[in-house]
Amino acid sequence: MRRSTYLVALGSNRAGRHGRPKDEVAAALRLLAGRASPIVASAPLGPSTRTFANAAAVIESDESPAELLARLKRIERAFGRRTGRRWGARVIDLDIILWSGGRIATPTLTVPHRAFRARGFVLAPALAIAPAWRDPVTGLSVRQLYTRLTARRPAPSSRGRCWGP
Repeated sequence: MRRSTYLVALGSNRAGRHGRPKDEVAAALRLLAGRASPIVASAPLGPSTRTFANAAAVIESDESPAELLARLKRIERAFGRRTGRRWGARVIDLDIILWSGGRIATPTLTVPHRAFRARGFVLAPALAIAPAWRDPVTGLSVRQLYTRLTARRPAPSSRGRCWGP
């Protein structure tokens, strides 16, 4: 396979052998050996109450998306990640968000990641290192996706349609 570029999202909300969640993300970034974003704190999604440490990395690899996914899963297991509750605490979570090859959909992997456009904790770190990378589905750049997600919406007007009698 030819050399590809990937955007990988990293997250942790549980201490592990490397230390606090921020330390877990930093250790995983070192293993990925790509261009790394700053590590940011973000609110949890779902029922978890623990703050997440999140980052993104742009890496180059000769691996196919499936091969990279297998390597990311091995890293997660080496860090002590256990399968379990979907929204549970985790030592490390590594997801392929974007791929220079565009799109791929298999039973075990979908790129672009299905939910990344609605997740500020993915887009904010990605913005720091790959602002011009375009989503192959929408054609929008990471910068545009982040701006759309974080733009202030005007409050609904009290004028307009009348809903009363």
